[in-house]
Amino acid sequence: MYNDNPTLETTPKVLDPKRQGEVFSEEADKNGSSTEERKFYIESYGCQMNFSDSEIVASVLSEVGFGATRDMEEADLILINTCSIREKAEDTVRKRLRIFDKVKRKRPGTMVGVLGCMAERLKTKLLDEEKLVDLVVGPDAYRDLPKLVDTAGSGQKAVNVFLSREETYADINPMRLDTSGVTAFISIMRGCDNMCSFCVVPFTRGRERSRNAFTIVAEAAQLFERGYREVTLLGQNVDSYKWENPENNEVYSFARILRMVADIHPDLRVRFSTSHPKDITDDVMYAIGEYENICNYIHLPVQSGNTRVLDLMNRTYTREWYMEKVKRIYELIPDCAISSDMISGFCTETEEEHRDTLSIMKFAQYSMSYMFMYSERPGTLAERKYEDDVPEDVKKRRLQEIIKLQSEISLRHNQKDIGKTFKVLIEGDSKKDPNDFKGRNSQNKMVIFPKEKGFQPGDYARVKVREVTSATLIGNMVKELS
Repeated sequence: MYNDNPTLETTPKVLDPKRQGEVFSEEADKNGSSTEERKFYIESYGCQMNFSDSEIVASVLSEVGFGATRDMEEADLILINTCSIREKAEDTVRKRLRIFDKVKRKRPGTMVGVLGCMAERLKTKLLDEEKLVDLVVGPDAYRDLPKLVDTAGSGQKAVNVFLSREETYADINPMRLDTSGVTAFISIMRGCDNMCSFCVVPFTRGRERSRNAFTIVAEAAQLFERGYREVTLLGQNVDSYKWENPENNEVYSFARILRMVADIHPDLRVRFSTSHPKDITDDVMYAIGEYENICNYIHLPVQSGNTRVLDLMNRTYTREWYMEKVKRIYELIPDCAISSDMISGFCTETEEEHRDTLSIMKFAQYSMSYMFMYSERPGTLAERKYEDDVPEDVKKRRLQEIIKLQSEISLRHNQKDIGKTFKVLIEGDSKKDPNDFKGRNSQNKMVIFPKEKGFQPGDYARVKVREVTSATLIGNMVKELS
């Protein structure tokens, strides 16, 4: 997928020492070691999967005595978990590496590591050309981090970008980095077998492999017991999840996993991301309809509304087929919100084909979308087979038209919610006003509302919508949930 999981971040997510300190202290007590000996700082860029991976990294490092810090200038190890989806994402990483280098100069002995997709794509080039990096670790090599840190500490090149056909990190309990303690990600599979011509993910994350179903359920149950009230099941293509129990050869599908996690407790909300249109099944939609706590929201990337362009992208569906899938979702889940990804200016795209993307947006009535200009990525099928021939100014203009239309559709979508009352999971304080709560409804829409006594993050509230923007519902709490 071009945006393999929605929530592409342009600003880093950093560990919060208030929450991490407690967790690392617990781990230190178990292991009989001090977490004050060495500290690490980590920034995460890109998709939700990267953020989830950073939690695995934090857990691995905690086991060998590293504590977390939010101050890079006191860190012994500075890590950046990277994204290669677009050139801009890699440029951001390079800028951050130059900043980290200044910290190293002030504090000799500090090591800098690049993790994730950019590490996998560039490999030793980061060590040889950038001269700013001490260790390079691909998405399947995080277990090797302690050894790589020791190697780098001795002045040697520390690289592991081996792509595994088995690694799922199923046995590692991620160190939760979300300071709210309300929502969490659970990685249920890794890699991608879809060879979309524009996408670097199959080359940076390897082939698909699904995680043991029972470890997924156990992780979700543990999170609920710790007070979390929402989990998002993650994968580059969650709908292709398929795990066979080696004890009895019983096969577990994604729809089955959804039901198993939803059965943990009615108060545990379940989301998932991302779906490939070709793989989402009626059974998944039936599961959403059967369970109140499986959210009525599906991220269904279209990328382009034109069949010829879709074929060039190797998306394996036509415009008409995708439209039928959207109709089926609305048929089985009438109040479902659908979001999408769109790329403007893919190779050879014409004005008429661009207008097809605009028209499919109007047809699908997306609640929101992630929208990008095409960015040619080295090593992809598109880079090898097609010419990136749409001028930059044309890409930008088409993107602005897509953004403008989506903003209009989102506003109309939200206006239909005025006067409605939604069950909202309180996630924390509003960024704009600490007197307001923020939370999301089942359709993944952000809801802002004044605080009332007796409510706190992790509680559910009934909120009646009184006004909206294109991005937010604004309302007031009504009668408490029984």
